[in-house]
Amino acid sequence: MSERLLVLVRHGQSDWNLKNLFTGWKDPGLTDLGVSEAKAAGQRLKALGLTFDTAFTSALTRAQNTLGLILDELGQGTLHVERNQALNERDYGDLSGLNKDDARKKWGEEQVHLWRRSYDVPPPGGESLKDTVARVLPYYNQHILPAVLRGERVIVAAHGNSLRALVMVLDGLTPETIPSMELATGVPLVYRLKADSTVESKQVLEAAKADA
Repeated sequence: MSERLLVLVRHGQSDWNLKNLFTGWKDPGLTDLGVSEAKAAGQRLKALGLTFDTAFTSALTRAQNTLGLILDELGQGTLHVERNQALNERDYGDLSGLNKDDARKKWGEEQVHLWRRSYDVPPPGGESLKDTVARVLPYYNQHILPAVLRGERVIVAAHGNSLRALVMVLDGLTPETIPSMELATGVPLVYRLKADSTVESKQVLEAAKADA
């Protein structure tokens, strides 16, 4: 049996990350920094000698482009990729496209903080983190986890909140602890799983100073 390898990576910086806008299901591209972050992530995975059998990403181009850049660095640009909106970022509804500071001025610091950091309070017309978990986990359990448990080496490039849903399960976090957990852009999380799908080891491939 091959190692049960699962790598999660949040997309590189997007244009709307740079502009401090709520993004959600909107589809801005990567910034030059985001491209560099994705390439550096690929280089760090390559330095570990990692390659992949299967790749998953969302329906949004910032995640797809990040994955493509990583696979190019690994010499795996032709690897088959499964794309599904189940892995999309949390839908921020009416907040999508708004500057976060402007949203605070409109609705107040406390309300915007509640929408951003609570587990089960959705913004107007959007999803809570709980809603996102309910969307992501069935896809993970039906498509991603079985591949890992078969011994395939799997990489998932997605978004801060869709990946937090997976980290919540893998790391055993709770609705109380998950809202404060942040995922940096372009930083791979390397998990090795036991046969019962629990985590054997976790490694965070943070950027070296030379990558910055």
